[in-house]
Amino acid sequence: MADINIKINGMDISAPAGSTILEAARLAHIRIPTLCYLKEINEIGACRICVVEVKGARSLVASCVYPISEGMEIFTNTPRVLESRRETLKLILSDHDKECLSCVRSGNCELQALCREYGVDDAHEYEGALNEFELDDSAPHMIRDNNKCILCRRCVAACEKFQSVGVIGANNRGFKTNIGCAYDLPLGSTACIDCGQCINVCPVGALYEKDATAAVFAAIADPEKTVFVQTAPAVRAALGEEFGYPIGTPVEGKMAAALHRLGFDGVYDTNFGADLTILEEAHEFIDRFTNGGKLPLITSCSPGWVKFCEHYFPDMTDNLSSCKSPHQMQGALMKSFLAQKKGLDPKDIVTVSVMPCTAKKFEHTRDDQNATGYPDVDHVITTRELARMIKRVGLQFTELEDEPFDDPMGEYSGGAVIFGTSGGVMEAALRTAVYWITGDDTNTPIDFTEVRGHQGIKEATYTVGDITVRVAVASGLANARELLNSVQSGEKQYDFIEIMACPGGCINGGGQPQVTAETRNFVDYRAKRAEALYGLDKDARIRKSHQNLSLNRMYADYLGQIGGEKAHHLLHTTYVKRGLYK
Repeated sequence: MADINIKINGMDISAPAGSTILEAARLAHIRIPTLCYLKEINEIGACRICVVEVKGARSLVASCVYPISEGMEIFTNTPRVLESRRETLKLILSDHDKECLSCVRSGNCELQALCREYGVDDAHEYEGALNEFELDDSAPHMIRDNNKCILCRRCVAACEKFQSVGVIGANNRGFKTNIGCAYDLPLGSTACIDCGQCINVCPVGALYEKDATAAVFAAIADPEKTVFVQTAPAVRAALGEEFGYPIGTPVEGKMAAALHRLGFDGVYDTNFGADLTILEEAHEFIDRFTNGGKLPLITSCSPGWVKFCEHYFPDMTDNLSSCKSPHQMQGALMKSFLAQKKGLDPKDIVTVSVMPCTAKKFEHTRDDQNATGYPDVDHVITTRELARMIKRVGLQFTELEDEPFDDPMGEYSGGAVIFGTSGGVMEAALRTAVYWITGDDTNTPIDFTEVRGHQGIKEATYTVGDITVRVAVASGLANARELLNSVQSGEKQYDFIEIMACPGGCINGGGQPQVTAETRNFVDYRAKRAEALYGLDKDARIRKSHQNLSLNRMYADYLGQIGGEKAHHLLHTTYVKRGLYK
């Protein structure tokens, strides 16, 4: 496509035809601020923060939607432009809850940053009526505070276009416009799937996860309780961002050190549970594949996906693997195997999961997630919540020396750590399934690169001995919907499908560190986080889940056979055909 020649602030610039002014300016290393714009999903020009002057145009134009043309002259920083942005910020603040000191986004708020940048500290000249909304805390995973909403509609776009759920939208008109559910229903009464992608894209503190840190601190302080914590694969690839590390810096050792210092009685790695999941899930797949079971088998590690399936594809819940997700499996073993090993009563054990996922806050409350008669997992905190805990107790995270996880749930394979990215569960399962089918653990492939990457849907066919296996991977539920529709129509045939609710997988989970719209629009932060996990996999001492010796000992000493009666009781679950209403 031919380039177009334009001028920006007097500089000659060439940009591809079809570019917007915002995109062309970025190529010239000129930043134009935005609030509502999200590339490809929310290009609506609504907030007016990105306005610029175009020579010959009578009014300022929204650079995020205005296409460039040959010879165009653009000015991004004239007094008229700067004053317009200041006035827009003042108008936004005039109907905004400005209790910034106690806001969860203070210091990481895009509106706050722009006000600081443009010297806007209040909006006294626009004082007047204020909308007042009650907090919506009806959902199990998050709180909606419309008093802080700036009507950017980024959450609406994420819910509809990333996830094809669309349970929120603009209600009313004019000054009374607000973001909510149809008929003003509380979010918890809708078919929301708890993924938290709306939280991830919110530029302010209008959406945030339900904070469980107070309950965790209380459990740690209770002398009658033994508190075990586990951390998911994707957390180590993103937690460092909360402490100033570049995106994609793995901080596994420092994270373990911080958890020890927070006072947990045992610090374990959910990667162990991921290896456990592979053994159970690969066994389940081979059993279904060879004995005429329900196919395609679909992975069940992502609770947002599972709830989506229950709501929107209830007739396919029988295709779901009966395996619990890794942290629920590991929680069950903490209150059974670990309790027995340490001479503890399960009622005195508190299990905490650090997850990249807000849907885990719902998952741990589901029925059939209490194998010992007590919840497998008592509390779920997100990556962001863990960062707040570390900061609250004054730990200097960057200065901590690396420490290992505790045994016996600290060992893991490379296959486990890549669970955190789209395609990782499939790849890890294939590594073990191929070994079980062939009996060869030395001359079989390790890297199944066809299922890697962040394309919405990936397909591959593998021949193992005399067996041909057709697989597919989808991330983001809009892609999952497309994939499942093609399966139901008969257009596509697969044997094994991996689905992750969040685009790119858990590295982009709803509980991960929030990145600005500028980063989201112009930096492939998901790839950077994924690279951290693939690097850990590549450097791992063992890379196949069935080679985890600690796990093999657990089966030999406690669980018995893979897929056996005891394993099924502790590690497997059931599902609900919900339909469109809760």
